This record gives sequence, C-alpha cells and structure tokens, in this order.
Amino acid sequence: MEIVIALLAGLFIGLVLGFVGAGGAMLALPIMIYLLGFTPFQATTAAMVVVGLAALAGAVVRWKKGEVLLREAITISTLGLATNITFANFAKDFSEPFITTGLALVLAIAGWSMLLKPLNPGVEQRMSKPVLVLLALTIGAITGTFGIGGGFIAIPILVLFYNTPLAKASGTSLVIIFLNSSIAFLSRFESWSEVSWHLPIIMAVIAILVSTLAARLKISSDLLKKSFAFLLFGVSLFTLLETFLISS
Repeated sequence: MEIVIALLAGLFIGLVLGFVGAGGAMLALPIMIYLLGFTPFQATTAAMVVVGLAALAGAVVRWKKGEVLLREAITISTLGLATNITFANFAKDFSEPFITTGLALVLAIAGWSMLLKPLNPGVEQRMSKPVLVLLALTIGAITGTFGIGGGFIAIPILVLFYNTPLAKASGTSLVIIFLNSSIAFLSRFESWSEVSWHLPIIMAVIAILVSTLAARLKISSDLLKKSFAFLLFGVSLFTLLETFLISS
C-alpha cells in the first residue's frame, strides 16, 4: 500500500510542477506525514529531493521553450542562501506542531495567491532590486523550514506585479525550486540517514517522468489555478485539524 501511495504521490507532484510550476512540496509533505508515517522533519528533508528533481525535469523543458527568467531565478536562490541554510539548520529544533501549523498557513496563503488577478495589466517588467532581495530572503526561510521551494510566492509576484506571462513565471519558479531545494537538502547532510529513502525515490522517479511530460502540454491556466487553489485550501484545513487533534 505504501508503494501505491508513493506512486500516486509522484504522479500528482509531477502534474502540479509540470503544469503550475509550484506546489509539489505542498502535496508531498502531507502525504509523507499523514499517509506514509514520516515525521515532519523527515518529510521536509525527503520532499527537497522529490520536488527538487521533478522541478529540474520540468525546468529543462521550459528552458528549451524560452520560458525561464534565469537571472531572477539564480539571484533569488543566491541571495536566499543565508536564510535558507540558517532555517534548515534550525528546523530540527522546531516542534512538530509548529512545523505542521506553519505548513498549513503557507498552504492557505499559496491557495489564495493562485486566485489573484494581475493588479496593473500591461507590459512585462523586470523585478526591482529591493523586491528581489526581499523575495529571496523570504523564499529561503520558507524552503529551509518547510522544504518548500517557494515557487508559490515567486509566481504570483511575477504575474501580478510585473506582468510576466504565466508560462515564463512557472518556468522561472521551477528553477528557483530546484536550486533552493538543493541548497536546503545539502545543508541537512547530517540528517540524511534519518530518512528511509526507498519511498521518496519511487516518488521522485514518477514525478520526474510526469513533470517532463506535463511541461510539454498546454492546459487552461485559469481552471488549473482555481482547482489547485481549492486543493491547497483543503489540505491546509486537514493539516490544521490533524495538528489540533494530535496536540489535544
């Protein structure tokens, strides 16, 4: 049964990353914690590998189609190194309720961001340096703590404030996710042995294959974003209820 769950999880993670360009870890973490029995810390560590590799596969496809802002992606990951590594090292000391509650809030914010419309439609712009720095530090902290690549933050900012086409924002997000997940995972090298890797590897292989295929396809972005947003709301509510029931 665990193998079946891992296969299905890899399928969903690959679809979300390939189509949306973000959100893979938001699905991986609850599945690992509540269905596969991982601790929150183990789940965040394993998710970095699964989601990072799947994001890389999708990013390669997007890059070939010219749908990646490489400068922004590399800058965000580089500037976020400090908060990424710092919070990754602190994460093991955080309590499980803290991590799961924080994760639920992040999921809810991500779902809300998917429903927003561009504030000032017009010509595509480049991101200003102050915004780039703030975004980098925020994404780094979230990745280090929760094992989430931060694409759900990058995509709305690029689309809403800078009129970046959704496909290009998604491709840029995938590169950010891969780089940030890799950095956070490497910074946790002392904890790699705590994770049972056979299930995450299965998830990663399926997610890579599906993400590669999904990135080549086109689907209604509005329908996809709305569907994913409500899925995130549901997972967020479930995570909060589980956290509350366990803690009580």
